[in-house]
Amino acid sequence: MTSLAWTNLALFLGLLLVLAWPLSRWLAAVAQGRLPRWMAAVEGVFYRAAGVKPAEDMSWKRYALALLLFNFIGLLVAYGLQRTQQWLPLNPQGMGAVSPDSAFNTAVSFVTNTNWQGYGGETTMSYLTQMLVMTVQNFVSGATGIAVAFALVRGFNIRLASGIGNFCADITRTTLWVLLPLSFVFALFLVGQGVIQNLSGYQEVSTLEATSYQQARLDAQGQPLQDAAGQPLMETVTTPTQTLAMGPVASQEAIKLLGTNGGGFFNANSAHPYENPTPLSNLGQMLAIFLIPAALCFVFGQMVGDSRQGVAILAAMAILFAVAVVAATSAEQAGNPQLAALGVDQSVHALQGGGNMEGKEARFGVVSSALFAAVTTAASCGAVNAMHDSFTPLGGMVPLVLMQLGEVVFGGVGTGLYGMLAFAILAVFIAGLMIGRTPEYLGKKIASHEMKMVSIALLITPLVVLVGVAVAVLSDSGRLGVANPGAHGFTEILYALTSAANNNGSAFAGLSANTPFYNTLLGIAMWLGRFGVIVPVLALAGSLAAKNRIPTGSGTLPTHGPLFVGLLIGVVLLVGLLNHIPNLALGPIVEHLMLWKA
Repeated sequence: MTSLAWTNLALFLGLLLVLAWPLSRWLAAVAQGRLPRWMAAVEGVFYRAAGVKPAEDMSWKRYALALLLFNFIGLLVAYGLQRTQQWLPLNPQGMGAVSPDSAFNTAVSFVTNTNWQGYGGETTMSYLTQMLVMTVQNFVSGATGIAVAFALVRGFNIRLASGIGNFCADITRTTLWVLLPLSFVFALFLVGQGVIQNLSGYQEVSTLEATSYQQARLDAQGQPLQDAAGQPLMETVTTPTQTLAMGPVASQEAIKLLGTNGGGFFNANSAHPYENPTPLSNLGQMLAIFLIPAALCFVFGQMVGDSRQGVAILAAMAILFAVAVVAATSAEQAGNPQLAALGVDQSVHALQGGGNMEGKEARFGVVSSALFAAVTTAASCGAVNAMHDSFTPLGGMVPLVLMQLGEVVFGGVGTGLYGMLAFAILAVFIAGLMIGRTPEYLGKKIASHEMKMVSIALLITPLVVLVGVAVAVLSDSGRLGVANPGAHGFTEILYALTSAANNNGSAFAGLSANTPFYNTLLGIAMWLGRFGVIVPVLALAGSLAAKNRIPTGSGTLPTHGPLFVGLLIGVVLLVGLLNHIPNLALGPIVEHLMLWKA
């Protein structure tokens, strides 16, 4: 890695800590309901309208039921708006109804905070759909993850209690006093950098020179004509103009990043100049992705009464992330050996870090693109500023591995914290077995029920990924979507299922996934990957809340020092990677060996 890459990494982590610490103080106040009187009055309007009693504690079952019902209603609304958008306002381009399978996939995707997109936003969705489906779900799905994290932390903090909080109060407070204010400020920053925000129709502009391209010839009915061999007849079209898509981009972009959602207004996502125009906006977007997940680690320490506990969790995440950035950047800066064999100098892009520039935006280059790829897949965001499909095999394996670890390296808003806490419980359980002592974490005894819930939460996503990959590989419909044969094509399928089940949403981009087969398969994977983890985590929170908190003794494993941080990292790597090593060997590892042998 070059000195530029090391400087970028150090600057990014330093700024992150500076911003996350003050935010954590406010997040802790929101989690504990310590709000100014006027804020409570504003909340009261919503509670009275919904018939909610915010002070009423919910058992974990009621909490889970309220969460599932809320998200299921959101799923129905998101599906219905897509299917009827052609009759609704704010549709200046006259976008038609989204197909049933694509609408189902997209609705599940945004409800589950995955934001996988099998469509091109500027050619598929009306402004109203972008605002009421994508943007609204960006807020409430992010708030749902934070609410679950709050509930689990309360389980550690309270004792002999039957409830873990109130879901309606948690999601309302998080949306009103955390996500909305941060998004407003960040949207203004993005507009200042050049991100567009309007409701205008698409603009037709004259280009400096005419552009020629080929398209299929159509008959009178609008169907493509074919030759005797069944191949489409092509015609060359020359145009002196270009259509520029418009829309309310900055408002969606802000919560897309702060809520670790990732769904782009445009098909090119954060590689599009209207979504991410400058190097400064690129840095701001990466910081926004990690801001709340990092702050929640500090919140954890503050709520359990020992700030060192949160620092230990954050340290484990930061170490894993730094290793991933070094690996991805080094692989991309090494370049493509096949181009080197042809005499191509891949170090000419010195300001961008040199190396493999395929699929990279010239204004960001290798270093910023590799850092962004690690950030977005570590944080279950899924936004991209480069095409991961064009990364080198090992460079592309890094974001894949970060997702396969369970999205716990910072992770999504809320999801990263409760996922890493599940690994922490597993770590203290293993340590307890080694010394023959009943394991405990933060004064709570870890018994068989807790370990069953942890096991379900940690194993559900690998199971969904492995079964989904097997179904896709063995199915004709699954193989038809692969554009590249061999190891790379297998990696495209593996990446898609991994991204869906772990609620990341990024894609390798070489897989034709907007088909009924993949829309259905990935939709199921996203739903199970989200709520198949949340329900056992809430059950774990309820079980911990019902336990008494015992004082630490001489035999208690310290869970705030370097030894525990090392143990936690080892458990994450061991459990997270063992399930996927055979798949990685068949995909990116084989492709790397083939590439460098050539």
